[in-house]
Parts: sequence; C-alpha cells; structure tokens
Amino acid sequence: MTPPRPDRRAALGLLAGAAATGLAGCGRREDGTARLTFWAMGNEATNVPRMLPEFERLNPGIKVHVQALPWTAAHQKLLTAYAGDSLPDLSQVGNTWVSEMAAIGAISALPAFASDLLTDQFPAVLETNRIDGRVVGIPWYVDTRLIFYRSDLLAQAGFEAVPPTWAGWKQAMHAVRRVAGDGNYAVLLPLNEFEQLLTFGLQGDEPLLRDEDTRGNFSSPSFVAALAFYKSLFDEGLAPVASAAQISNVWTEFARGWFSFYFSGPWTIGDFRNRLGPGTQWMTSGVPGPDGPGASAPGGSSLVVYRSSPRQEAAWKLVRYLSDPAVQARFNVITGNLPARQSAWAAPAVANDPYIAAFKGQLSRAEAVPKVPEWERIVTEMQIVAERMVRGEYTPEAAGAEIDRRADRLLEKRRWMMERGRA
Repeated sequence: MTPPRPDRRAALGLLAGAAATGLAGCGRREDGTARLTFWAMGNEATNVPRMLPEFERLNPGIKVHVQALPWTAAHQKLLTAYAGDSLPDLSQVGNTWVSEMAAIGAISALPAFASDLLTDQFPAVLETNRIDGRVVGIPWYVDTRLIFYRSDLLAQAGFEAVPPTWAGWKQAMHAVRRVAGDGNYAVLLPLNEFEQLLTFGLQGDEPLLRDEDTRGNFSSPSFVAALAFYKSLFDEGLAPVASAAQISNVWTEFARGWFSFYFSGPWTIGDFRNRLGPGTQWMTSGVPGPDGPGASAPGGSSLVVYRSSPRQEAAWKLVRYLSDPAVQARFNVITGNLPARQSAWAAPAVANDPYIAAFKGQLSRAEAVPKVPEWERIVTEMQIVAERMVRGEYTPEAAGAEIDRRADRLLEKRRWMMERGRA
C-alpha cells in the first residue's frame, strides 16, 4: 500500500521561498493521446529526444515533450514545482536527490508490472534508489569515480599498472613524481571537492553515519585512517595544496605532467580523447584500498515518476523503454553515458572501449552512501574541515571529531523526528 503523502504545508516549510513554476504535465489530447512531460538535464536533455521517435512508434497513444533544465538549477526547480503542484510526469534526477524527493512524498514507488526493471542492475546503484525497502527510482545511467593516470610516466617509473593498495600506490606516486621532475606532483586532489576524500572513507568497514543515520561516524578508526592517508599525500608533497579554481585546465596540466593521477568519472574519457594529443599516454584504473582494490560511491542519474501524474502507466512505459539494454547501449554511443543495465555492457561500443573496462569492476565494488536528505550538506562540511586539516588546523583525529560535530548538528531534526515517531 502506498503511504499517505506528507502534508504539503510541512513540505513547504522545507522549501521556504519556493514558488510555482507553471511547468505542469501537458495532459491528454481530445484524441485520447497521452502527452507526457519529461524533465531532463544537460547532455541527456539534448540527446534523449533522438531516442523518442521509436518509443512513440511503439506506443502510438503516447507523445513525449522533453523540458530541458540546467543541472545548476534542476534541484531547486524540482522542489519549487513540488511546492506549486506543477511537477512533470517524470524526470531525471541525480541519485543523491532520490531520498529527498522520497522524503517529501513526491515520487511513486515502482509498480508491480515494472518489477522486471530491478534485474540486471549494479546492486549499489540500485540501492541508492531503494528507500525504506521500496524502489522509487530506476537507474538510467551510472557512473563512479576511479583513477585516470599517465601510463607512460608510470611505466617509466617502473610500474606496469596502478598498485591496488594504498602503500603500493603511494610508492608509485613517489616514483612517478621523480620521473615527472621538479615542480610537479603525483596526484590532483582539489581542496574544494569532497569526492576524493569520500572515496578514501568508503574503504573502511565502518559506516559513515551511525545510530540509524542520525549521527556522524567520522571519528571511527577507519575514517580517521582515511583522513590520515589523505593528509599524508599533501604532507609528502604528492598533491598540490590547491583548489580546482587554481587549475587552468585539467587536460593541459595532465599532459605536461604536473600531476599523473586524477580522480574522475566517465565524462572525462571524452574530454581526454578530444584534448590530449597522441604523445600523452593514459589509462583508467580502479581505486586502491588499504589492503586491495577499493570501493567508490555509485553515481549517475535515475528516472522517477511523480505521484501527482495522472499518467502513471504511460510514464512507466517510457521508463521501461529508456531502461532497455539495447536502448541504453545506443545512448552510450550518443552521449558516452555508462549503461545502468549490466547486460548493455556487452554491446561492442561499450565492451571494446579500453577506457571503460575499469569502470565495470569499480561499479561492482561501489558502496552506497547514506540515504538521508542532509547528505550533500554533510559532505560539504566534511570537505571544509578536511581542507583546514590539510592546512594544519586539525589532526586527522580532531578533524574526524569536528566533522561528527557538524554532521550531528545537521541531523538534529532527523533525530527529533525519529524520537517523536517512537514516542
């Protein structure tokens, strides 16, 4: 049974200042054709219309209108539309937004007739779409972060591949730095980004939040070890103490050897292919861990159907179509997005790409991050504290305690709501 929708006045309290956008679903024509409104972002919004003529041919009673949103405005636009009761029929959402949209009761649970969409998925990515035991979103494309590296410089340093452990990787970084020469570093870890430290933190066997995700667990031994490893890369001169804004452009600095290891996702494959000359040899590798190949956070986008849509069946038909492995393989050719369905990776364009191969192994080791609406604010605080640690204000142990203090403050309302629910 579908749980009751939360009181809209309570949701409006979470969305203070939001106003209606007027971009509601288009409805049904007099001829009986269902007209779906689909909000998509960025590269996907540009290219998904190329996939829709075949869907409309297979479903002659459905027409789809794609509304393009910029990624920078999409999150607020969705919340504003919810407040104004003007959500589309379905949309693309970032995986980290799913828990927030579910918390306010905006999205529909997967219907029984679409349960086959749960097969053939990467478990950690699917888990980001499972809230309170119910799947409320279907992965559309997946990504995760791993290591792009200068294979030529690594070979000159005496290593055939990136070592799978932290100790071995650090040894390789020191060797590569010597090959690259004075004034150069080994790895780029921009201080204004949280993703690299989060990746290190996911290697531990202890969760990042505790007490039913109501308190931080960043003082745990495993996360403090991650903080210490992260800090050591700066202390030993392997990473520049710099933010992304201080880097002219990544490919130029990578090509000249200013750094040789770079954390990024599949979108960088196209950038490096187009911008690096044949004299720069590079490859992708899984993330090293304390004792062997490490984990990373699952990413990508999901497709969700909104509870306010009166065209539920038609909307789920579109989700099913865009989730078809053959359609996802074609979308990979058009956009470079990695397919969410594992069987689509057998398509030649995906299977034969040497730069993509490491992503499948990394996705199989992905670990879902906590599914709380406050998560993006928590990792922002984590990044702020980590930068201060790198600059000497905190030890790793003190940094872990400070991140916990900030996380606990952000989770205060969550604790209150859970305690009230038990009363």
